[in-house]
Amino acid sequence: MANIHQVAKHAGVSVATVSRVLNGQDTVTPKTRIKVEAAIKQFNYEPSMLGRNLRNSESRLLLVLIPKISNPFYSEIINGIETTAIQNGYNIILCETDSKPERENIYFDLVRNKMTDGIISMDPAVNVESLTKLAESYSIIQCSEYVVDSGIPYVTIDNEEAAYKAVKHLLKIGHSKIALMNSDERYLYARQRELGYRKALKEQNIVVNEDWIYYTQELGFENGQQAMRKILMQDEKPTAVFAVSDLLAIGALKEMNSRGLKVPEEMALIGFDKIEFSNMTQPTLTTVAQPMYKMGTVAANMLISKIKGEHVDNVILDHELVIRESTLG
Repeated sequence: MANIHQVAKHAGVSVATVSRVLNGQDTVTPKTRIKVEAAIKQFNYEPSMLGRNLRNSESRLLLVLIPKISNPFYSEIINGIETTAIQNGYNIILCETDSKPERENIYFDLVRNKMTDGIISMDPAVNVESLTKLAESYSIIQCSEYVVDSGIPYVTIDNEEAAYKAVKHLLKIGHSKIALMNSDERYLYARQRELGYRKALKEQNIVVNEDWIYYTQELGFENGQQAMRKILMQDEKPTAVFAVSDLLAIGALKEMNSRGLKVPEEMALIGFDKIEFSNMTQPTLTTVAQPMYKMGTVAANMLISKIKGEHVDNVILDHELVIRESTLG
């Protein structure tokens, strides 16, 4: 394969002149430009994109941080990010943090060393101090989960309002004994969704039974199963469960089905996210739909604008309660 030195020698110019032609600079005379372009065509020379990007101090790569690649919630967001990135001449690097600070620091170094142009963070357990410090010098966007008052732009939904609407639906169809299957309280979304749950009950003068609030360390089917077992061990059992994740809800539903519990006749169930699996359960799962693909496209566009030095505002996207069989009598 020909290199830039061969092109320059054939055209009778310097390597720097060939580089100027390749970069579209107007400091080259028309006559010289014609000779260089002819040599490029003759040798079928293709410049190194990596070298060009390094000269321009850009990588054309976007770093995407997620806690767990196995969580299907992130897949549609990633699709949205990747599609938008490619349309704008970027590619993405997907990094699983496993919510471990040591991994985060390795990935943060990719930005510090200019191997990526910016970060989209979706990790709810991200090191706030490190992320905020990094954002002082580099382009960062938060997606779904965000750090309050960090000054880092974010795209998300109104989690409190979404949870409030879900519990209001359970109240509307006659339930007053409603359990909450929540995630770790360290995470902002978990705290916000619990606020929505409490708000809906308080509005109806229903005292929250703290024994019906369950916290899980992770979002997984097995975590939902375990939480459901604890709920069913209670002397006084709730008649409905609101889970802050479809993964938890589907795990809970599996446990209900294995015990022969009729859903929704004996116990209603609502999840959160509207992952693809939520429409494949028996019965199908009522859930709060997040616009995950759109969230990804918005996050990518925000980051690209940030990289260009443009002002970026926070974005709150709409959500929707999708009513299915798990709350229909």
